[in-house]
Amino acid sequence: MPVEGKAQELADDDFGAGGVNFEPGRSGRSGRSGRSQKPLLGGGRYWGMSKRDVVMVAGPQAGPFLQGQLTQDVASLAVGSHRWSWLLEPSGKVVALLRVFRSGDEEWALEVDPTWGEHVAARLARFKLRTKAELTTLEATLFACRGEGWQADGLLAASRPWPGLAGVDVLQLARPSGPGADGPSEDSAFELWRKDLSALPSVPSETLEVDRIAAGWPRMGAELTGRTIPAETGLVDLTVSFTKGCYTGQELVARIDSRGNHVARRMVRLRPEAEIDAGVDLRSSPPGAAGTTPSVAEESTAKIGWVTSVGFSETHGWVALGYLERRAGAPTEVAAGDVAVRVLE
Repeated sequence: MPVEGKAQELADDDFGAGGVNFEPGRSGRSGRSGRSQKPLLGGGRYWGMSKRDVVMVAGPQAGPFLQGQLTQDVASLAVGSHRWSWLLEPSGKVVALLRVFRSGDEEWALEVDPTWGEHVAARLARFKLRTKAELTTLEATLFACRGEGWQADGLLAASRPWPGLAGVDVLQLARPSGPGADGPSEDSAFELWRKDLSALPSVPSETLEVDRIAAGWPRMGAELTGRTIPAETGLVDLTVSFTKGCYTGQELVARIDSRGNHVARRMVRLRPEAEIDAGVDLRSSPPGAAGTTPSVAEESTAKIGWVTSVGFSETHGWVALGYLERRAGAPTEVAAGDVAVRVLE
């Protein structure tokens, strides 16, 4: 799933401080990614809710601090815009995949999968030292609005939630209340926007999870672990700036990029013919292969990857994500147990 080029505009949101305006047909990916340039989902608009963690980083030195910790150029973000970024260990291994919003002149909101907020905050705190920046971990509700034509003026929102997916994600933060809290105007705008959702169909969080898998977007604890490196996901162009200067974990990212992003494994989208389980091995021989000697058969069914996420919906059918090892080459079909699985990219 490699992607060529390093165009910074691929990482930028399609809106400025004035709000969100989705532009149909823009996927945010280019090169040999193999991803669709059209919205993945059709059939009108719908929305659902899920939990997220957010780490707020605020203070006069918050920008320079984050610029040295994240893989993306976050200092150049306009207030109200966002970029995807990695937070890495010094070794270059993944700590978290973040969606970074600039929520104020001296404030950034780092959105991450639920239960991972404290992990992100702890990693940032290790390198903060005497930096004039405060870290606050909040719970948030994500309103995932799918389809075209959404407006979310004045809110913490991101259009094109994932490459190839039409819609907008709106975050409602559980900010502290009381004197000095800066939430009232945001809350008022949010409640006004929320009323408009009542006329549209809603879906459970399980449906949003299937959408994620179908879109090929990785999740912490599933596709992303402490062993993962960014190049294995095929998302480097979307999540890394090669012009902003130094950041923690840069050496491994730059070295792999300079060598053509050749990694030992790559994340792929999968289309099983029937139900399979997350964690099952992927093997090179299709089910039912016959006519080979035992030694050849054993070689042809060697493990070449594994499945990390599986989902089903009436819209998508069975969908999955997983990893294939480099020695597997570029197969179009593999096997998961006795189930044939198409490799989409």
